[in-house]
Amino acid sequence: EGPTIWVAREGPTIVGQYAAMPVRVSVQGQEICGSWGMDVMVAPERQRQGLGEVLFRTWEQNVGAALGLGLSESSYRLFQKLRWPNVGPVPCFVKPLTRRALRRPNWPMPINRFVSWATLPVVRLVARARPLRAGVSRVGRFGDEFTALWDRLAPRFALAVRRDARYLNWKFCEAPHVRYNAAALKRGDDTQGYVVYRHLQEARGRVTLLVDLLADPDDDAGIETLLGWVDREAKSANSDKIRAFCLHGAFGRALKHAGYFHVKSTMEFTAKINAVEVTPAFYQDTSGWHVTLGDSDQDR
Repeated sequence: EGPTIWVAREGPTIVGQYAAMPVRVSVQGQEICGSWGMDVMVAPERQRQGLGEVLFRTWEQNVGAALGLGLSESSYRLFQKLRWPNVGPVPCFVKPLTRRALRRPNWPMPINRFVSWATLPVVRLVARARPLRAGVSRVGRFGDEFTALWDRLAPRFALAVRRDARYLNWKFCEAPHVRYNAAALKRGDDTQGYVVYRHLQEARGRVTLLVDLLADPDDDAGIETLLGWVDREAKSANSDKIRAFCLHGAFGRALKHAGYFHVKSTMEFTAKINAVEVTPAFYQDTSGWHVTLGDSDQDR
């Protein structure tokens, strides 16, 4: 019902803490208790004495699946020291919508203007409107049909956090500090997918974040429709580009087909499964793992 926090004490004094987000995780068709590691803190006078490692180990040994996303450099080094499986970063994809999309805050304005001019033909090509191939409707709150959707699709993913209605409402509808938009993929009366997104202003333009996506990985038309809906919403919000983080191979291919470019990712990811037995090959091939920007506390 809330965060899990491990506390290190020296007598009555708290000298360290590790906070985590408990979740249910589907691993090769089995659902287990998991946890996203989120925040570690050690008192300045007790740093460099191994206390952080003790907190990490205590967390990892008490959860069925220990997951870390958006790791700091020091955390990433610690996971390597603990010999956790190295699954690499979550791929980042960007779709330009206007000539301002490729500007960089650390470039002089003349260079930004030249890049905008030189890349405009490509931007116009990838940003062209495409027809929606299925029905899409806005979602104000996730109902039981989304739990049924998750139960139907969960076996399609080698690893994914349980995305039922309760979780989706807590994550995206009840967040007190961030306003999300959501839309559902509809065919007749059946709900067959959803997408979550939001708009924000950055240093050199406006961005639409594709926060979460769920559909049958083999439903090319459905995924294309959801991405097309986000295109339209981004253009209506005057966004210069759309950014997405997505680990699943089929979704990544769909993003590229829809005009997204694979760019360098800064969102490191690590995982260690304890509650069920998995082989080393499980960590080596993550193309069936479903991890997005909406997981953990990355979009906050």
